[in-house]
Amino acid sequence: MKKLIIIFLLSNLCVQAQQQVKWPEHKKAAIVLTYDDALPSQLNNAVPELKRAGLKATFFLTSDIDSLSIPRWRKLAAAGFELGNHTVFHPCAGIDDNPVPSEPYSAYRIIREIEVMDRFLFAVDGKTKRTFAYPCAETFVGGKDYVDSLRKYTLVKYARVGGDSSAVITDFRKLDTLRVPSYGLDGGESGKQLVAFVKSVEEKGGLGVIMFHGIGGDYITVSREAHRELIRYLRQHNKTIWVPTFRQVLDEAYRQIKRPKASPSLTK
Repeated sequence: MKKLIIIFLLSNLCVQAQQQVKWPEHKKAAIVLTYDDALPSQLNNAVPELKRAGLKATFFLTSDIDSLSIPRWRKLAAAGFELGNHTVFHPCAGIDDNPVPSEPYSAYRIIREIEVMDRFLFAVDGKTKRTFAYPCAETFVGGKDYVDSLRKYTLVKYARVGGDSSAVITDFRKLDTLRVPSYGLDGGESGKQLVAFVKSVEEKGGLGVIMFHGIGGDYITVSREAHRELIRYLRQHNKTIWVPTFRQVLDEAYRQIKRPKASPSLTK
């Protein structure tokens, strides 16, 4: 009998450890919408939907922003959207559709590029501390992982990696804040698939981060209809689902609990 009581108490403690974050206004879960690569279809198609629904999002930008789009990004930042760092040139491992290969890069070179992009973005929105998304969701350049080097330079507060529809975060004590997983879309997902992911996050009472690229255009594209279906669901369930920016949600989590220190179990 004593053994059963001990097992019950230990399992109870494990559940409590995973349910450590209480979302604002008694909401059950949090969903973060992120959009990569500063694409025109995001400004033209995604942003109007987000604004109509009263939702915020995070846009991870590269130096592809230009004199025509910068005023629009600046307005978004002023309206409470987050502009994150996605490097200057978006280097990735040698693939045909990416113009800048990451193989010649060193950790110092990629970190220097992130620093330059930070300065670029400061000229857009006036902010200093920034979140980051790894280009192509790759944490390595030149065949070597650079996350711990990035950690030492303290340029980045939180960083997003990739993942699939199982990427639901519930245990923030074990989360490496420079390897935050996300549901990385391959393009072509239906609204039903996107809503199903949100429902799985709701069931677990955790955090889900979605990685978009093109919305009704550009590449790795999700249709406008699928995106609209997701936005509609989030708007209809705004009493139970919190939709903040990437930085806001993690700031809230680590306001409540102690931010974990990196260890080999977190960084590998």
